[in-house]
Order: sequence, then C-alpha cells, then structure tokens
Amino acid sequence: MKRMLAVSSILILGVMATGCRTLKQMTHPAIVADSSVTSAALPAYTGLKARIAIADFDIKAAKATFQIGSDLREILVPALASSNRFNVIERQAAITPIPGEGQPAGSPEKEKAKTADLIITATVTEFEPHASGGRAGVGGGGGAGSGILGGLLGVSLNKAHMAMDIRIVDAATSQVAASGRVQGQASDLGGGFTAGSLGSSGLGAGLSAYANTPMEKAIRICLIEAIRYIAQAIPAGYYKY
Repeated sequence: MKRMLAVSSILILGVMATGCRTLKQMTHPAIVADSSVTSAALPAYTGLKARIAIADFDIKAAKATFQIGSDLREILVPALASSNRFNVIERQAAITPIPGEGQPAGSPEKEKAKTADLIITATVTEFEPHASGGRAGVGGGGGAGSGILGGLLGVSLNKAHMAMDIRIVDAATSQVAASGRVQGQASDLGGGFTAGSLGSSGLGAGLSAYANTPMEKAIRICLIEAIRYIAQAIPAGYYKY
C-alpha cells in the first residue's frame, strides 16, 4: 500500500512539473519581428516601377567605416526592392549587360533589361553613436518628455545620430535628377527599442556592435527616411516598367 502511494506521488509530481514547463512555454512566446524597414517607410504599391542601381556608400563621417557603409547598403537594397516600386539592378549588371540565350552580347533588348536608368548614391556624413545629450529631468533640460523617474534622478542621456546625403543620377546622362539629406536620431529615453518596430534586417558585422542601442534605432530611422526620399524624389517619368 505504501509502495503504491509512493508511486502515485511520483507520477503526480511528474505531471505537475510537465504542466509547469508547458505553462512557461505558453507565457513566453517567441518574438516575431517585421520583415523589413519598408513597411514603416511606404504604403503598399502596385503601379509602375523605376529601374535603379545602388552604388557603394561613400563614408565621410569620422566614426563610420567602409564595413558600416557596406552593411547599410545591404539593408537598403532589399528594402527598396520589397517596396514594389523599383527593379533594383545589381551593380555589375548595371554596368555590363549580360547576354541571354539566343541574344548576342550588346543586344538592345538585353541591355534594356539589364541596365538601370538611375544610380542612387549615398554619402554617410554623420555617424555619432554617443552624442553629448546632457542630463534628463530637473535642471537637465530633459523637460516633461524625460519622465518622472528621469526628472528625480537626473539620468544622463545618450543621443545617437546619423545623416546621409543622397543623389539620384541619370545613368545615361550623368545628370543629377534629385539630391537631398536624410537623418535619424534616437536617445535612451525615446521609448524602448524593439526590433519589430522598425524592421528585422540583420545589421551585419560593421553595425552589430550597435544592436539594441539608440544607434541602431537612429540607423533604421535614417534608412526609412532614405527609402521615403528616394521614392518621392525620383521624377515620375522614370516609373515606366
């Protein structure tokens, strides 16, 4: 009898432990992030497309590197493509047409299919992960937006900032069709950063050090503004495919 009670107790404890694990799994679901920054920049679109190519990013900011420029381009290219507004041509295809089956090299039909009408250039002019931001709260210039806790403690602010100059160049004439400046800024007290709010694109090796920091948010905001600017600044006549 005692042996049966002992076995029953073990079984009950096992069921309870399994139930606890199941409950823990149910109350901590996996986070599902957005697929790209595009949805934050532009509404859905089903019209004609422009044919563009994205040049390598030029770096003029002291705290940015060539690798950072490469990573920024790797985020921007698929985001522009997924907006459904552009046929994004790879750089080598935009320069050298690739002949297809039954078409000789230099064929007008194939050249038209493989070359971009516009080249998008971007220059990173500002890249500041830890800009001086003063102190939040009483006497710190943070204002009401800094929050009650920040006001009581005088929390030090970390402001991050990034800016880019963008040019849209006609590939055939080398004339600048449009040019402008976009920027992104974020701080510690700008709301909790969540990957899903601005996109889930991988940051790459050059930007990985800024993951889940105000600088990552500033980067993504700047890229969102870049996508919006490119879509709006390209003259309507280039949307023809």
